[in-house]
Amino acid sequence: MKIVILDSYTVDQGELTWDELKEYGDVDIYERTSPDEVVTRCKGAEVVLTNKVVLNAEVLNMLPRLQYIGVLATGYNVVDLEFASRQNIVVTNVPAYSTESVAQMVFSHILNIVSRADHYACENRKGKWSDSADFCYLDHNLFELNNKKMGIIGLGNTGMATARIAHAFGMKVYAVTSKDEDDLPYDIKKVDLDTLFATSDIISLNCPLTQDTHHLVNEKRLKEMKSSAILINTGRGPLVDDAAVANALNTNEIAAFGADVLTVEPAQKDNPLLSAKNCYITPHIAWATKEARQRLLNISIENVKAFLDGDPINQVNG
Repeated sequence: MKIVILDSYTVDQGELTWDELKEYGDVDIYERTSPDEVVTRCKGAEVVLTNKVVLNAEVLNMLPRLQYIGVLATGYNVVDLEFASRQNIVVTNVPAYSTESVAQMVFSHILNIVSRADHYACENRKGKWSDSADFCYLDHNLFELNNKKMGIIGLGNTGMATARIAHAFGMKVYAVTSKDEDDLPYDIKKVDLDTLFATSDIISLNCPLTQDTHHLVNEKRLKEMKSSAILINTGRGPLVDDAAVANALNTNEIAAFGADVLTVEPAQKDNPLLSAKNCYITPHIAWATKEARQRLLNISIENVKAFLDGDPINQVNG
């Protein structure tokens, strides 16, 4: 059996191993694959693993031996599922492997904004504390999370983990969710979007990207927020209108924005968020702790094994 991994680098930079996968066939591992290399590299393969390399109908049509596609991520929009199903190709994903890591990044952004740890560390390197007339050097207001209102949009695995951390900081948690209120923990209050945007001190986007959630945060919604409010996006870039958020920051309509995702990735140099005031962007790394990547690799191998045993798990197509 020929197994091809098209873009291993983001999962494994050399500290993890794919050796267990090699028990099931001959494995070709490529750190990165450009679109014009996909068909050549996958030719003759029964199993292909991809993270962000697109496998559309045109590509799949040229791979008649392909039986299985393992997406090395939770999102699987890189694969044409309808065509794969017509070709009897099983497609799987890796759900919930990075829940704790993404929730951790939500609060990494929040704590950086409310406590200004990075700012003060940088100022200290410039000698600002050393030159201070006082025992401390303070040039930004800081505030506690205790008793602040945390609004979470989307209460899946990551949303629930984020709520748990918020409670540990003494925050009051409100959520927009499809879950019934009776099914929620007693300390999470279900509200509508209007209420959440108008009353939250911090809003965290943890919902999937759909037609309904595309540009969920837009000019109208931003005007509903408190001028002191903080917006966090570790979900999907297009959940927010980049230009509208940049304008809201630059005109002080909201206090700060922290994000691990952008509409176009890698970030385009002319993205207005990169130069907006009080805007903090990390390069889509919330999922990428070593522990999460190890879980991703382990589950991906289990997915392959289950397929070869004739009982696929985590299948996302019919």
